[in-house]
Amino acid sequence: MGLLDGKRLLLTGVLTDASLAFGVARLAQQEGAEVLLTSAGRTLRHTERAARKLPESPEVLELDVTDPTHVARVREQVAQRWDRVDGALHAIGFAPPVCLGGTFLDAGWEDVSVALQVSAYSLKALSDIVAPLMVDGGSIVGLDFDATVSWPAYDWMGVAKSALESTSRYLARYLGPSGIRVNLVSAGPIKTVAARSIPGFGRFEDVWDDRAPLGWNVKDSEAVAKACVALLSDWFPATTGEVVHVDGGFHAMGA
Repeated sequence: MGLLDGKRLLLTGVLTDASLAFGVARLAQQEGAEVLLTSAGRTLRHTERAARKLPESPEVLELDVTDPTHVARVREQVAQRWDRVDGALHAIGFAPPVCLGGTFLDAGWEDVSVALQVSAYSLKALSDIVAPLMVDGGSIVGLDFDATVSWPAYDWMGVAKSALESTSRYLARYLGPSGIRVNLVSAGPIKTVAARSIPGFGRFEDVWDDRAPLGWNVKDSEAVAKACVALLSDWFPATTGEVVHVDGGFHAMGA
């Protein structure tokens, strides 16, 4: 018996087999879940290639979270395939280059608004897809990075993560009466395609393992995947609106 036996999950964010979401998808399948993946635009073929590396190659649906027609269409596509959805993973984030790398004061609203819509409001868009299909309740889990402090070079993506955390709390409030839990996993830095797009990412690597009391390996995402799968399971039935830190304990340590 797997932890997710019989569960049906919609997972975003699988770009390559190094993506955090790929680790979640692989472990979810190993624990008995049936999964569908989403991707968009030019990344669609990369997701399809990564999907073939999973234990079972899942279908990939096209989803641009900034397009309301995509949201409605994917909800219909999922409903055609399944009679219910049990869980969803939000692993979506993007910011234009001017929003990262120390140019915080140079970014205009036209760029910042993109970062906020794709990286934060998209959690609500994903909920619009799956919540109506969670007829027996369910779990929505999002991937986060600690937004309680400012980070070098993270800039407007840090602001977007703060918005993501607040969005998750409000979704927890409004979806809770339907038995739907909404939680985030605040992961330590992992070497992914997304991380490599952040100027100065190496600064995180240099200090994280030293300061985290449990240590931290930027090349190992297994702990993050396990936390997500646990939250997607029935083992946290009374936990919602929470940010679970999976960072080796770094967040709790002083300088």
